[in-house]
Amino acid sequence: MTDTLARRKAYRRGHRGEWLAALALMLKGYRIVARRYRTKLGEIDLIARRGDLVLIVEVKARPTLVAAMQAVACSSERRIEGAADLWLSRQPDYGQLSVRFDMVAVMPRRWPVHVENVFYGRN
Repeated sequence: MTDTLARRKAYRRGHRGEWLAALALMLKGYRIVARRYRTKLGEIDLIARRGDLVLIVEVKARPTLVAAMQAVACSSERRIEGAADLWLSRQPDYGQLSVRFDMVAVMPRRWPVHVENVFYGRN
């Protein structure tokens, strides 16, 4: 029973973190085009766009910025890249888009921190 409650609490915390991250990006002028975009290769927390720039955003709710940055592992980078490739291949203006892999760290009692280029995708 406690495992179920802990999982539910983590799910709500993640949802709240993604909502705050989306709000922070929208205030910076980005349009959120997808939330929790799921593919067979993995999930992207947020996809945001401003003009021809597309942000593939990983949201991490952690106590510190360092902990959030350490939580983006190589395995999750590959998962995010694969899902991003699938999303991008379905866009009609694919050839004109610039893609950036960012992270938004959501920490207690602080405004979300947007970290640009948290990792670089394959060439």
